[in-house]
Amino acid sequence: MARTQSQLYPEIREKILRTAGKLFAEKGFATATILDLAKACDSSRGALYHYFGSKEEILAEIIESHVAEMLGQLEAIESRRLEPEAHLSEVARCIMRLNAVNAHEQVVLLNDFNLLEPDLRRKIAGDQRKIVAIVRNALSRLDDSRRLAISSDSTYAMMLLGILNYTFAWYDRDGPISPESFADRTVDIFLNGFRSAQRPD
Repeated sequence: MARTQSQLYPEIREKILRTAGKLFAEKGFATATILDLAKACDSSRGALYHYFGSKEEILAEIIESHVAEMLGQLEAIESRRLEPEAHLSEVARCIMRLNAVNAHEQVVLLNDFNLLEPDLRRKIAGDQRKIVAIVRNALSRLDDSRRLAISSDSTYAMMLLGILNYTFAWYDRDGPISPESFADRTVDIFLNGFRSAQRPD
């Protein structure tokens, strides 16, 4: 007879993933052990294996879920058909909010992506290209001066993503600047330049 899952199964599984994301980001995936994770979860190795088959499966779930969540939310923004500037602002805010909440997952993505199985790497890389395309398309809607030539359109998209995606190294979401405010300032400077950017309140 199959073992019945607890009603708390999804919540416990999510807690393991969040704890593992923090552990892998701080200690490194290769260095962290299942025993380390069990201790961090106040659990046992056997209990962890009830939810995940291996440490590698946990890593795959962290990275795949992180990228999929961002892509899903950005696709939802695209479907709203906002005006160009509002659309870019919402795209930037979405990315910044997710990175502020999922800073550990972002570190794991950047550090350990190459440790995934090749098929999963290809799938996630495809989702990442879709994210770049969404940012590129948001910028192209504001490109009155036609700066986004075929040879440079992805470059500008990656510039903006670089500003937002690497905030994990220093940004404090509990500090004086909210994720939304940071995103708005980034878009303002990106579109208008530092000298002509609006002064924040």
